[in-house]
Amino acid sequence: MVSRVQLPPEIQLAQRLAGNEQVTRDRAMRKLRKYIVARTQRAAGSFTHDELLKVWKGLFYCMWMQDKPLLQEELGKTISQLIHAFQTTEAQHLFLQTFWQTMNREWTGIDRLRLDKFYMLMRMVLNESLVALKMQGWEERQMEQLLKLLTTEILHPDSQAPSGVKSHFVEIFLEELAKVGANELTADQNLKFIDPFCRIAAQTKDSLVLHNITRGIFETIVEQAPFAIEDLMNEMQEEEEEMSEDDKQEQNVPSKRLFKKPFKGSFCGNESDMGEEQAGDNEDSAGTILQFDYEAVANRLFEMASHQNTPSQNRKRLYKVVRKLQDLAEGLFPEDDIPEKAYRKLQEGRQKKKAKKRLPKSWLQNKTGRGEQEDPSADLSSRLKRTRQRRGTEADPAVPQEQLRGRGRRGVHRRRQRPRTGARAKVPGCQEPGMKRKWTRENKK
Repeated sequence: MVSRVQLPPEIQLAQRLAGNEQVTRDRAMRKLRKYIVARTQRAAGSFTHDELLKVWKGLFYCMWMQDKPLLQEELGKTISQLIHAFQTTEAQHLFLQTFWQTMNREWTGIDRLRLDKFYMLMRMVLNESLVALKMQGWEERQMEQLLKLLTTEILHPDSQAPSGVKSHFVEIFLEELAKVGANELTADQNLKFIDPFCRIAAQTKDSLVLHNITRGIFETIVEQAPFAIEDLMNEMQEEEEEMSEDDKQEQNVPSKRLFKKPFKGSFCGNESDMGEEQAGDNEDSAGTILQFDYEAVANRLFEMASHQNTPSQNRKRLYKVVRKLQDLAEGLFPEDDIPEKAYRKLQEGRQKKKAKKRLPKSWLQNKTGRGEQEDPSADLSSRLKRTRQRRGTEADPAVPQEQLRGRGRRGVHRRRQRPRTGARAKVPGCQEPGMKRKWTRENKK
């Protein structure tokens, strides 16, 4: 009896992750998490590159088989949070590297109906990778390794990433970075995060990549500048208020806010809780915008764009962004090309043009004052007169239209000679079909 060859655990888990039944896939996901934790805890038990590629193929088809948006979102969170099951930073980076390689390899085979959930998966994996970096205290060395990994696998010209993966990554990078670290990251750290985009934008020969980076990174920074400065002013004001409250406490100045305490079971405690929740919401809303040193960003971008090997198309596009950033550094915000009053006049003019197109010509003539209000019957007679002039006749309207149309036209003359159905004249020697059938039967008799 031939013994079965036992497959490696990675292949077994990948096969179960791609199963048809959801119960099988859920069990395989739980076993995979336990397997990752148990294996990475050992000193010599780290995963290899090929093993994680097999795991990610199973995870890819696990998401492929999942239906219903809410279940897809839950599965995406579960898959993306597997990065925290790895106990070492090297294993986490290898897990991320194999993920992006899997997306690059399988991207062309994703159909239109399944595209959204893989967009969501990419966003969640990027978010969790930044969360893992945050848990390590935003160490500079770990930050450089992560940015190098993302640049090599996605943005670099030699990477195998399709245009869809590159475009989506550039679009979501600043959003996910702001969600994770807007309240902690400094302007210098944010500059390090966008430094690879400066370098790729100056070196790339792909116009689509240049457009996506310019629009999704640099122009987004320019557009968010007023909100970022407003958030910074709010933070400074809050710090001043806290310092003034501390001074009041030191000077023992009576204050309702300091000495008023809610009774137990009263609604004041709930109001304070609601205030904390609102403050938390305000912090989240304010923390979605990153702080940048616009002069430092402009200098870095100018340095990369001024190299001799930079294509002229890239240099021209980046210099425009540099001017905007320099204006922001001087306190000049970009203004709209059309002022508000001029924009309103433009909109009113367009609405009047659209209304004129919808109205009849007779109403427009009366509106402009060319004459008095015309009678509808007179308007109709004038239109009949113009149609006769176009046809080349000024005959009496009592003349039948068929005679007017039939002058010099053979086709109309032939149609007039053709007898109409239902008004067929009885010609001697010709009989109707019914009569003919009756006559034949009588002859047979």
